Amino acid sequence: MKKIASMAAPPFHLAFPVRDVEEARQFYVEVLGCREGRRCGDQWVDLDLYGHQIVAHFKPKSQPEEDAHRNPVDGHDVPVPHFGVVLDWHDWHQLAERLREAGTKFVIDPYIRFAGEVGEQATMFFLDPSGNALEFKAFKDPRQMFAK
Repeated sequence: MKKIASMAAPPFHLAFPVRDVEEARQFYVEVLGCREGRRCGDQWVDLDLYGHQIVAHFKPKSQPEEDAHRNPVDGHDVPVPHFGVVLDWHDWHQLAERLREAGTKFVIDPYIRFAGEVGEQATMFFLDPSGNALEFKAFKDPRQMFAK
């Protein structure tokens, strides 16, 4: 898993709720390719998501996705909250193909957002088994990540 070379940021940490730790572990490790770290039984598991530490914590009755708030972006209803990783262009396309092959149901199918404009990016949204919304994206020109 490659990071964008021009980015020299420290890894972030994110803890998020899941309805079943083992179900989440299987999805993040087997579908997304995360490396598993420490685990505390059915309470939580550390995962390496492209060099970032995310932790799936058991929480009963997590908010179902259908109740998620959505904001319009480029003609799509983007679920809020969501999290993910900015990949390089090639890695994004490989992940999109891996997700398609795994039968992932997309909230927003992989596509190119803001095509031909500043900040052109590939993006896709999907849910983990607990209904957490994930966005993975890649910028055609990574220097435009924060361009206006």
